[in-house]
Amino acid sequence: MSSAPNHDSDGNLDLGPDDLDIVDPDSYLNGFPHATFKRLRDHDPISWWPEHDGGKGFWAVTRYADLLYVSQHVELFSSAQGVTLEEIEGDDFDLRRNMLEYDPPEHTRYRRLVSKPFSRREVYGYEDGIRDLARSVVLEAREVGDRFDYTELIAKQLPMRMLGRMLGVPDSDGDWLVKQGDALLGNLDPEMTDYAVGFTDTDQFKHIPFRSPAALELYDYAEQQAEQRRQCPGHDLISALLAPTIDGECLTDLQYKNLFVLMISAGNDTSRYTMAAGLRALAERPETFQELRQACIDRDDDVVDRAVEEVLRWSSVTMHFRRTATQDVELGGKLIKQGDKVLTWFASADYDERQFADPFTFDIHRWPNDHVAFNLRSPHLCLGAQLARMEIKLLFQELLPLLKSVQLAGPVERLRSNFICGMKRLPVQVSWA
Repeated sequence: MSSAPNHDSDGNLDLGPDDLDIVDPDSYLNGFPHATFKRLRDHDPISWWPEHDGGKGFWAVTRYADLLYVSQHVELFSSAQGVTLEEIEGDDFDLRRNMLEYDPPEHTRYRRLVSKPFSRREVYGYEDGIRDLARSVVLEAREVGDRFDYTELIAKQLPMRMLGRMLGVPDSDGDWLVKQGDALLGNLDPEMTDYAVGFTDTDQFKHIPFRSPAALELYDYAEQQAEQRRQCPGHDLISALLAPTIDGECLTDLQYKNLFVLMISAGNDTSRYTMAAGLRALAERPETFQELRQACIDRDDDVVDRAVEEVLRWSSVTMHFRRTATQDVELGGKLIKQGDKVLTWFASADYDERQFADPFTFDIHRWPNDHVAFNLRSPHLCLGAQLARMEIKLLFQELLPLLKSVQLAGPVERLRSNFICGMKRLPVQVSWA
């Protein structure tokens, strides 16, 4: 059992090997390969990588400043051919396209249709409900005892229940919805799906999100829920998404279903894994845990808010997004050709020493903290950013005052993925207050 981060013989944080293949999902089973990406940032910040499955290869953008350049210059680096490594074209891609896979002005219009329920004003209206859910989740975990899987018992439960309440779907559907979302974002992990890419033939599903039949089941569920709202609209997120704007615009049925699939996957899994990463960081740093615990007891919002931002930077759960070059572009001394895939590595940029002082120190007082965990400073800023921040903050405020201590109680098991950095299991030993 370990209660401290791994260090090398000189006392430095162990960043792992520096020569891993960043394409291979197995390279992430021990966590994000920081040493490999540090080497790339220092010596080859715009690097070319071949793919092993017949893909045409990609450029890896690993420094913070370069990532911002790519993210902000949408006329040079397009999202409209996909945001993951997979190469899907024509009708197959059009059928599975979601809001992330548009460029302005189409993206701007799409975002305007769906953004109101996720605005800061609307999200603050959810605060009491999120706090009540967080308290319930924590108290249920307390009944289990002092040793449990934090990911399963707490980090998984709050986003799932909150998303269900927002959507207006029955609580009893929550476990099923999360299972489908896990199959989507965990589509490279055979534990998460029977149709893991690379382990079975998924060509029959290439026209649906993540090449997963789970998306088809979510399509059916979304349509059932939509039909109920058409007959009897409610004060919930699905009703809001189906309602026309003041200008009379509406999502198409396919846009609605693809957005629903995106919310079920990204809206649950990324928050879950961020919460797990945050608690692990605290469990490995007892003094920091006690300091943040006291800030939660004192309701010191400044400290807690900064801690939330540091957890987001530290975890960087969505490791990268893809763009496609619309013309030949020189970046960092490399010629990126029209049609080349370009991966912007958020999880590398958030540890770039050129932007963050002492980035491998978990500092709950870090400020400013201009991380890119939500694709900040980009037209594609995460729609659920404010909601995720609030969920993490309120969980801290409800959980930490009830814990006298927490430490790791067994091996951490990680998601097999080169896209999402997540802990499937985080066994902890706690002492309840």
